[in-house]
Amino acid sequence: MEAAKEQDEIQNGVPCAFPPFDPDRDGFEPGTFPPGFMWGVASSAYQIEGGWNAGGKGPSIMDVHFQKGSAWSGQTGDVTCDSYNRYRDDVRILSELGVSHYRFSLSWPRLFPDGTRDSLNPEGVRYYNSLIDELLAHGIVPFVTLYHWDLPLALEEKYKGWLGEEVVELFNDYARFCFSEFGDRVKHWVTFNEPWSHVVVGSMVGMLPLVREKGRAGMYACAHNLIKAHGRAWHTYDKEFRAKQGGELGITLSCTWAEPKNPESEEDAAAAERLLQFHMGWFAHPIFLNGDYPDVMKEYIAKRSAEEGLAKSRLPEFTCEEKAMLKGTADFLGLNYYTARLTSALSAESLSKPDLLDEEDGDVHVGTHPDWPAPGIFFINVVPWGFRKVLNYMQNRYQVPLIYVTENGYHEEHMGEGQYDMKDARRSCYHAAHINELRKAITLDGVNVRGYTVWCLMDNFEWVFGHTQTMGLYHVDFKDPEKKRLPKESAGFYRDVIKHNGFPDGAAHTRLVQEWWEARAKRTTGSKEK
Repeated sequence: MEAAKEQDEIQNGVPCAFPPFDPDRDGFEPGTFPPGFMWGVASSAYQIEGGWNAGGKGPSIMDVHFQKGSAWSGQTGDVTCDSYNRYRDDVRILSELGVSHYRFSLSWPRLFPDGTRDSLNPEGVRYYNSLIDELLAHGIVPFVTLYHWDLPLALEEKYKGWLGEEVVELFNDYARFCFSEFGDRVKHWVTFNEPWSHVVVGSMVGMLPLVREKGRAGMYACAHNLIKAHGRAWHTYDKEFRAKQGGELGITLSCTWAEPKNPESEEDAAAAERLLQFHMGWFAHPIFLNGDYPDVMKEYIAKRSAEEGLAKSRLPEFTCEEKAMLKGTADFLGLNYYTARLTSALSAESLSKPDLLDEEDGDVHVGTHPDWPAPGIFFINVVPWGFRKVLNYMQNRYQVPLIYVTENGYHEEHMGEGQYDMKDARRSCYHAAHINELRKAITLDGVNVRGYTVWCLMDNFEWVFGHTQTMGLYHVDFKDPEKKRLPKESAGFYRDVIKHNGFPDGAAHTRLVQEWWEARAKRTTGSKEK
């Protein structure tokens, strides 16, 4: 955001950029969440742990990728927040926030350096046992992701990573070990974080080079094995561990809302539905509905494959046995929400010169609205009302029994070497808007959401953006050998939300949000009068 524009917004009483205010759609509704609602924050192993070769850990595909200078900043996650050595500092600030849960991921190559059970690393096991025990000692529930993109390099080299079907069973072996070793204390498991992002974006930016070489066919083959690995792990937990451990297991999907560019256009509405199916339905349909891909994916990919002269569709097929195995293999959906898109059917012109965001196989042109601000990463626009819509869509379309919001967060560009802004009211305002939409989805629409998780606990290594994008409630001084964690203003705001279980009438943080929303309404009224 340009400095002048930001200053203008602050002068108008609103510290965060928003789409134009619609009082019927965007109104603030004070109130609290259901008793027992879970409030947490998230992280992932590669992004915070560091210690890339410490304590017997094997290399991951992310280690190798970023050590080649693949981040735009040239930075790596070799050290980052150094949580491998400073996990007690993490638990201390988690305790300061008062969170009920902490979502983090296990590093597969830290536990199995070459990806197999035979390479078990006791130091890695000790590390995660210590972290889990420290969390529980502070009354914090561990919410554990098995795979957040850091595949053991050995499996990439031997089996071509997720292109190799052998990795399906190796992931199941890894999952079984984690359930056995940690499941007496871990009751919330996520198999995969954002498989769409991993497969599609990961191949586009070179994180999955072998998948990238095969284009769309490689993406579909990779996702096919990820889905089967999820199903196998769910059955392993269900048959071998659920009765004695009493936990639950789901999958986390990146859930971007799709809005028709022209709300009066049937073609644009159909394009929006196709985008939702190609992004979320790709994984949700086989797992939550019938064990198979959405019909629209099968139809459009087969058609596009034939047009390109292929003998068969690029999209693999599940066998009857696999469909039966996959159906109903999630106790909950982990939902990550960051943004929304505008959709329309691809024209001949746009097909010849597709945009970065287009879904070509689905015949969808994907864009954004000029009134949707993007304060940090250019393709992540702030659209709070899309959050409520996608929550409703996922529950109603896929009959999801339970939802946890496993990520929602605000990107900002790093201010530069040695510079940082602890007064991040923008982030507080962003979370207020999304929590407001979440509460509407629960109380007005009846969506069964049991928890909300901020991405992220602290500034970390944001993949291709390195440390140039900040998303944390806590600032980390990456130049400081001690990697000090310092609370931003947003940490205090979120602590108040947690303490009061939302926005009860009369609370100081509720009054602050009401002032922001009154300023939004006045600004909208003033602009209309002009």
